[in-house]
Amino acid sequence: MFKRNSWLAVFAISVSTLLTACGGGQDRQVIQNKGSDTLVNVAQAWAEAYQTVDPTTVVAVSGGGSGTGIAALINGTVDIANASRAMKEKEIKLAQDGGQNPIQHIVGYDALAVYLHADNPLTDISIEQLAEIYGDNGRYTKWTDLGVEVPGCQDQTLVVVSRQNNSGTYAYFRKTVLGKGDFRLGTRDMHGSKDVVDLVENTPCAIGYSGLAYATDHLKLACISQKTGQSCISPSVVTASDGSYPIARPLFMYTNGEPVGYLGDYMNWIKSDVGQCIILEKGYASIKDVNCG
Repeated sequence: MFKRNSWLAVFAISVSTLLTACGGGQDRQVIQNKGSDTLVNVAQAWAEAYQTVDPTTVVAVSGGGSGTGIAALINGTVDIANASRAMKEKEIKLAQDGGQNPIQHIVGYDALAVYLHADNPLTDISIEQLAEIYGDNGRYTKWTDLGVEVPGCQDQTLVVVSRQNNSGTYAYFRKTVLGKGDFRLGTRDMHGSKDVVDLVENTPCAIGYSGLAYATDHLKLACISQKTGQSCISPSVVTASDGSYPIARPLFMYTNGEPVGYLGDYMNWIKSDVGQCIILEKGYASIKDVNCG
């Protein structure tokens, strides 16, 4: 019979072996990284790639939205907060009142794409028209209001897809498209960017917005102009980088104070050519010109 003491000995050896294989448990440093759903995929890619650079540093990544990451930074429970919008003045003050010192790092750029169903005949749309679709008391409720009929959309009623209000994508779209206005009632508010894409992809009547990196071959990306009738710009890494796309934005990471030690090493690596090539691979624009080979 396998004795209890023998089982405990084997268990202890197994744990010791596992810790040794992982770099020696006591020597491992853990970076807590939380926030933006837009950034979560590239943040995970950075975390995985960094294991080959420094096996003693583990980066634990979770999403939940920019607001969630910023709240965690304010509360002092994360090392890095990912955000697809800048921190608000009241958030910075709240953090400082709690003894935190938020430092902003731009780690990439994103084109916030407007998604249409693949069968939608519309090719371009203006910020003015988007405001009439998404804004409170907006005039557009049907696709025929924009001069098109969408196959498979029975009564041509717009299905307006948005994000939840703790999302930095939500906040940036609201600021850029609606100004000081509010979203209309009845929008479909999705938890994550992939949820937006999935709903638009399977709903002929739908229109939605999200980060360019979530685009698929089964969707149409609208060409965007500032005003109706003007030339439009398509969302791309290039147009996000040069700022010509009307809904381009920086992507942020926030730390408590200037990062030093293993956290500083990680942030410097993210901004290096290697780290920036990873964000390019994920469909975002880099903060500098890089040669990725």
